[in-house]
Amino acid sequence: MTLLQWLSHLLSQGFHRIGQIEILHGASLPAGAGKHFCVLCHEDDRETVVAALGNPEDFLVATGPEDARDISTYSEANEYRFTKGQLNLRRQWVMHLDSMEELLAAIEGFYPSSFGLWVAQQRGTLQVENLRVKLARQTGMYRFAGSISDAGAQQLVQDVCGPAHQCAKKILWQLDQDTPLDNSEASRFNGIGSGLTEPNAIPLLCREACNHFVAECRKISKREFEQKSTA
Repeated sequence: MTLLQWLSHLLSQGFHRIGQIEILHGASLPAGAGKHFCVLCHEDDRETVVAALGNPEDFLVATGPEDARDISTYSEANEYRFTKGQLNLRRQWVMHLDSMEELLAAIEGFYPSSFGLWVAQQRGTLQVENLRVKLARQTGMYRFAGSISDAGAQQLVQDVCGPAHQCAKKILWQLDQDTPLDNSEASRFNGIGSGLTEPNAIPLLCREACNHFVAECRKISKREFEQKSTA
């Protein structure tokens, strides 16, 4: 199946949530939404949007998937969202879409590659890159990130990953082929922050450590080196 066919199948099975995005479609589509194919909003604004028949006052109204990138660039507090997987998506917007193609494009705008990664996982073709492989490819100032100890990397996962640290993604990678992540809230998180289950929601997947994690690895590596030097 193509991505569009996968998406169509999911919607027929009751899919309506990815990350912090609520998809109002079919029977859940507000009566005032006219002939639109679906309406998107922040998950916490669902009741407001439904009660306002898809057109709440004082909400930013987006009429196309191209607005997804702008909506998702900054948080409610006007902080730059360095990764689209952060759990701080701004609220009070509504997006009216007219086709399955626009819905897929909007999902891509809010969460780049997320739907394709999930489909690849379902197909058994998703390629995961473990941390040591990722760090071994770093150059320049970040080449030192690879010196981080296993203990330092394990602790870093608990310090920067998971919903407690505003990350909505399910970690699929390990330290290396033989070293899984320690059991923690971050490593156990299933990528669905709303309490829903598949297929009503699908998880956001983390197939490799993000650039923020790599940068933090460099800091920890430097700190570990300095501690050894002064010991």
